[in-house]
Amino acid sequence: MMKKLLLALLAALSFAGSALAAEGYPWDHFPKDRLTDMAALQRGARTFVNYCLNCHQAAFMRYNRMHDIGLTDDQIRDNLIFTGVKVGELMKTAMDPKEAKAWFGTTPPDLTLITRSRAEEGKGSGADYVYTYLRSFYRDDTKATGWNNMAFPNVAMPNVLWQLQGEQGAVFEKVKSEHEGGAAEEVFKGFEPITAGTQTHEEFNDTVADLVAYLQWMGEPVQDQRVRLGVWVLLFLAVFTFIAWRLNAAFWKDIK
Repeated sequence: MMKKLLLALLAALSFAGSALAAEGYPWDHFPKDRLTDMAALQRGARTFVNYCLNCHQAAFMRYNRMHDIGLTDDQIRDNLIFTGVKVGELMKTAMDPKEAKAWFGTTPPDLTLITRSRAEEGKGSGADYVYTYLRSFYRDDTKATGWNNMAFPNVAMPNVLWQLQGEQGAVFEKVKSEHEGGAAEEVFKGFEPITAGTQTHEEFNDTVADLVAYLQWMGEPVQDQRVRLGVWVLLFLAVFTFIAWRLNAAFWKDIK
């Protein structure tokens, strides 16, 4: 299991590493308050199984782990499982890896640890990256899928959320090079809408935020408990240190 977990992390790092070509594109800040919002995590789980689990898998997460975000077995079975798997089974996809590689040029990575694999100093956390990535697709007819991405240039993945977001194009402007005799450079200026989606801009941002919150939670379901426990441990150590200090003073007070 540890070997498989390591391979999944390496695959996620490989997936994210290709995005280094987009160093100049800023990452947006993921709204961290979603991580403690059970309703947001549940909505994110729904989006994940509807739009991500067809190609990607979360092979180190079991469906019944979603008990931790307030879902019962019946709710999981009736709303989040569309195949014959049981609630206690792993969240795997039926897609054949060889077929996926033939279709997309690469095997879609496991998403269990995706937000933990892509943090960059000075730019943000892995959640910031995924939040930016999922909102930065634009139409590009030169690509096989018809899509490109500002955060991950030349990505093999199409925009699976386009019906929600709508279609948008990227606006580039040629800017004269600062170096004498240098060729003009294309600078990204922003996105322009092409067709409307079923959600407004704000609604789509909320949907992506919920999805990223679920992905972040999935990478470490006990994160919230770990932080709370850590606070109590530090408080205990502080109190114990004070008591030990006073006991030490009492034991040695008559010795010069």
